[in-house]
Amino acid sequence: MFAKIENLEKRFEDLEQQLSSPEMLSDQDRYRKLTKAHADLKEIVDVYRNYKDISGQLQDNRLLMEDSDPEIRAMAQEESKTLQAQLEDMEKELTLLLLPKDPMDEKNIILEIRAGTGGEEAALFAADLFRMYSRYAETKRWKVEIMSASDSDSGGYKEIIALIAGHRAYSQLKYEAGTHRVQRVPATESQGRIHTSAATVAIMPEAEEADIVLKPEELRFDVYRSSGPGGQSVNTTDSAVRVTHIPTGITVAMQDEKSQHKNKAKALKVLQSRLLQAEAARLQAEQADARRAQVGSGDRSERIRTYNFPQGRLTDHRINLTLYKLDAVMEGDIQEIVDALTTAAQTEALKAQADA
Repeated sequence: MFAKIENLEKRFEDLEQQLSSPEMLSDQDRYRKLTKAHADLKEIVDVYRNYKDISGQLQDNRLLMEDSDPEIRAMAQEESKTLQAQLEDMEKELTLLLLPKDPMDEKNIILEIRAGTGGEEAALFAADLFRMYSRYAETKRWKVEIMSASDSDSGGYKEIIALIAGHRAYSQLKYEAGTHRVQRVPATESQGRIHTSAATVAIMPEAEEADIVLKPEELRFDVYRSSGPGGQSVNTTDSAVRVTHIPTGITVAMQDEKSQHKNKAKALKVLQSRLLQAEAARLQAEQADARRAQVGSGDRSERIRTYNFPQGRLTDHRINLTLYKLDAVMEGDIQEIVDALTTAAQTEALKAQADA
């Protein structure tokens, strides 16, 4: 492991030299690429250099443990315990930093939530989930922009699509994809019976133009009149847009904007993100082995989590995590869940690496 990190440190130093060259400023494209490569290596190099510094201190302390003065020996022995513990923590951190990086982790996300089984109660739950993720985004100082929403009769969402933009948004929320199940007494239930409903969540990295190139000949556009709540002012013109990616059959429809041009732009953005997610899933499937983690598979048919309101309990079935703070979770307090899922994914990755 350390031989590999030393090579990375040499590469880091080489990049620093190249970036300090005056000629580099004349080639902005190369400068940006080298700057990104430098930034990608900085964290592991900083930890490794700190590791070497602590190792040196530990060696010095071991010499002091042989000193003739008993007080110095005792002090050195106590400090050595602290330094050894720090080294062990840093070794674990370095091991994790060496794991292959998900190239999508830095991206913004397209969040799609759809009501599943359960009718109006499922639509209300979809709205609750969207509020939960919006509140979490607020704590991260991320920006949430609703791109499309289909309201239900009771004020929930049959479907809602939003762009969440912020630092490493995909890395934090990518394991939220799947089927979320809720158990609670609906407001319309007069007998107090608990109902079970579900909503599906899709988390897609926001695609940039360089990620997915859309060929005009592979796209079919249909325009039609907007309909539904809020559409009265625009439904006299064909402002709604449906775009179909012919090779895959993926279709995206947008009608929220009064402008056909704006609806088209939004539809293309969502289409690119869906295609990017599909390509990432294809590559993941190709590279998967028998030990592939269930965490983050993004399979919408997979029931990943249950929200039990009568008991105030949340259970994530993938990692057997149970929390009794459902009220706080629904207010956006999901970092504990995010961290637990990330740790589980890292553990599986380490096992796969050890078996390779």
